[in-house]
Amino acid sequence: MIVVARFSFPHEAHIAKANLESAGIESFIADEHTVNTQWLYSNAIGGVRLMVSEEDLEEATEILSSDFSESLGTHSEAIGEKQDLCPHCGSSNLSAHTKGKRPAFLVFILLGFPLFFYKQGYKCNQCGEFSEKL
Repeated sequence: MIVVARFSFPHEAHIAKANLESAGIESFIADEHTVNTQWLYSNAIGGVRLMVSEEDLEEATEILSSDFSESLGTHSEAIGEKQDLCPHCGSSNLSAHTKGKRPAFLVFILLGFPLFFYKQGYKCNQCGEFSEKL
């Protein structure tokens, strides 16, 4: 078995594993429970590892590096979904962002337990504003 990809969180590894299994490639997830138990150790241990057999490495790498966003965009347009826009400037140049993760990590290192809750949302790449909901 050889590592084909590493992820910060187990759910990301499970999504990639499902992609591989849909193509008929058997894969295994390592260090999932360690990261679930203590998520701050994820970077220290190299994240959650997705492993495949050596003969499937090339095909698995190709599948995991494939970009299916074009077909998703076509599907979204076909069913009439609107594009997300920044509520501050109206830009559609958004990226997923976690606010407060770094301070939570620092407090955890200093005190041994996190005090801050981080927020998932979107950051506008044009104006830099963070939004929880669009």
